[in-house]
Amino acid sequence: MRDVPPRITNMAKAKWIGGFLGLLSGGPIGALAGFVLGALFDVMAGDGGLEISDSTDSGYGGGSYYSDGYDRTSQSSGVDQGTRNGFLFSMLTLASYIIRADGKIMHSEMETMRSFLRQNFGQTAVDEGNAIMLKLFEKQKQMEAQQPGSYRQVIIDACGQLRRVLNRPQRLQLLSLLAMLAKADGHVASEEVVALREVTNHLGLEESELNSMLNLGSTTLKDAYAVLEIDETATDEEVRAAYKRMVVKHHPDRVASLGEDVRAAAERKMREINEAKELIYKARGL
Repeated sequence: MRDVPPRITNMAKAKWIGGFLGLLSGGPIGALAGFVLGALFDVMAGDGGLEISDSTDSGYGGGSYYSDGYDRTSQSSGVDQGTRNGFLFSMLTLASYIIRADGKIMHSEMETMRSFLRQNFGQTAVDEGNAIMLKLFEKQKQMEAQQPGSYRQVIIDACGQLRRVLNRPQRLQLLSLLAMLAKADGHVASEEVVALREVTNHLGLEESELNSMLNLGSTTLKDAYAVLEIDETATDEEVRAAYKRMVVKHHPDRVASLGEDVRAAAERKMREINEAKELIYKARGL
């Protein structure tokens, strides 16, 4: 069954991802955003929504990107809207690469993605996220037909851009959401693991951090140790120290500027880290 993009009605007035991507408006991410968001958002002059900003062309087939009329940083909520928009669009961009890692897009995978968006970001995210993902798949298909491997290079370059612009806690949260999406159907394909490892490396993160996130939610003692990024031979003091490092590294406050929904996802991640810690502590009588 072919997935059909939902009709986006006046997306400029009710959107999950705004047109302004802050420091990510240029480079490979900005170029993809120009193609995708420009195709989906209502940017007609006089609509009271989006206005065309500077053109960006970095060789990836992108066009203009768009800038909202709203305040780019919400002072009352402490949310940096440009960084948030760039973060969310980047999540979908990297997800498009991981989902299609096996060379095909299954209807079940799109259903999983929609369920993931609904549970973590709400119904608006489902409609817009689905449409954006399908446009990304379209762009990926076009690029690969013209030059095999070109979309992979865009992803590598995009990861490099994210490494420069997002801080480490934000990149860790991005990777956490990608791992959560890969696990959402209860099975992580080997091709997805390879793609996740590639993304992890180019984001400047560690494979142990990816393994930690892929093992979140498991009830086995072996996986609990992987969550804390240690092995079963660790001493009690090493276990305690590892847990303290995880609390500092993944504290939800460190991603609060990305919005309450992203912070809530970080809180769920922290709860699962705590569950892994409790499993180990119980087994050791700590």
